[in-house]
Amino acid sequence: MTLGAVLFLGFIILQRLSELVIAKRNTARLLARGAYEVGAAHYPVMVAMHSAWIACLVFGGYDEAVSLFWLFLFALLQILRVWILATLGPRWTTRVIVLEEPLVVRGPFRYLSHPNYTLVVAEIIVAPMVLGLVWVAVLFTLLNAAMLWVRIGVENAALSGLRQGPPAAGR
Repeated sequence: MTLGAVLFLGFIILQRLSELVIAKRNTARLLARGAYEVGAAHYPVMVAMHSAWIACLVFGGYDEAVSLFWLFLFALLQILRVWILATLGPRWTTRVIVLEEPLVVRGPFRYLSHPNYTLVVAEIIVAPMVLGLVWVAVLFTLLNAAMLWVRIGVENAALSGLRQGPPAAGR
């Protein structure tokens, strides 16, 4: 394993672990404000899938140098990640948490309904390609598509009332 691969994998692992810490803190704060979680049943499956993805990156059986093209694309994705997290601030979490407040519609949310999921789709493809692991990119793209089909369905159903605004008087 090259030094570049070790540094890249170390970055991904540290990033994901720090995101779990941030998400846990934000989730606790949101719940304390009266928010509630929906779709908790799929969360362990999602965590397992992402953990397996990282394990495949680490133990995927590559011996090539890091691809600078794919690494550059990955770096661009990290700019989007920072934009998303900065836009959501204390509302960002890895769970589906519903807060009875208007949805965020600034930043990348002006352009995409689910920019974080778009980012994850891209990362699941790009990160393995940095290491030349095409099979990991293909396999986890398919698994992630199934996961997102469930998750976005749960999230859209939970948030549909918030998108419509408060009920009209007299209803």
